[in-house]
Amino acid sequence: MSLPETLQGVLMMSGSRTNRSFEPVLFSGIAGGIEICITFPTEYVKTQLQLDEKANPPRYKGIVDCVKQTVRDHGVKGLYRGLSSLVYGSIPKAAVRFGMFEFLSNKMRDESGKLDSTQGLICGLGAGVAEAIVVVCPMETVKVKFIHDQTSANPKYRGFFHGVREIVRTQGLKGTYQGLTATVLKQGSNQAIRFYVMTALRNWYKGDNPQKTINPLVTGVFGAVAGAASVFGNTPLDVIKTRMQGLEAHKYKSTVDCAIKIMKHEGPAAFYKGTVPRLGRVCMDVAIVFIIYEEVVKVLNKVWKTD
Repeated sequence: MSLPETLQGVLMMSGSRTNRSFEPVLFSGIAGGIEICITFPTEYVKTQLQLDEKANPPRYKGIVDCVKQTVRDHGVKGLYRGLSSLVYGSIPKAAVRFGMFEFLSNKMRDESGKLDSTQGLICGLGAGVAEAIVVVCPMETVKVKFIHDQTSANPKYRGFFHGVREIVRTQGLKGTYQGLTATVLKQGSNQAIRFYVMTALRNWYKGDNPQKTINPLVTGVFGAVAGAASVFGNTPLDVIKTRMQGLEAHKYKSTVDCAIKIMKHEGPAAFYKGTVPRLGRVCMDVAIVFIIYEEVVKVLNKVWKTD
């Protein structure tokens, strides 16, 4: 039979099969890295708005004001502060995410190889938790600290490697794992929602014909919808995660304490700070990554066959 038509496994393969199963992950990671370079200013703005506390008072009046102040004080390059951590983590994140998803989905597929939407949700949840622990938490912690540091009176991080060394020197390795609980909750729900929506839309599109080919543009639309669903579904967790990873994280005793203080001092609207810029980046990110991954898998299915 051909290699799995949906997401190709990377944890269940060995030998030459491991090499070719890693190729979709590699291309997806590279595609994700390119997408991040293009859209990172929206990630920067989202993070700054989420860090901006109402009680301080607020530093920014909105998205446009955040961009204007950043460019005025730091130039256009200021909008790319913290980019390096996401670029370096793009391939490892894709490897863990898709590898864990396929590992779990291979255990759940029926005899015809079909995965229903509920199973997709469970597998996505597992993939999100795995990527949060292995890659995303340290990657996001460094990103948030770098972005937050830029607004300090005396920024102390001169670059990615210098910043990581300073974080580890002053806080130990645990300094790169701040907000782990919130990150696990955010990434777990992220991928649970995305894979649930993607699986449901894919099954709906194919109907009774599991061999029906999905056009890349359709895959992209499905990915964008899945990305949007995750943004509206878990932005409150993203806000909590960002606060727990900022330079003032010491104010919060725990994830729950952070949520309580945000609600008490800023109200429920604060849990949706940065939704618009996050929506733009996530929709593009998920669409591109799913298109690249599935198209590479299709090519590999044509080149290599398994018994």
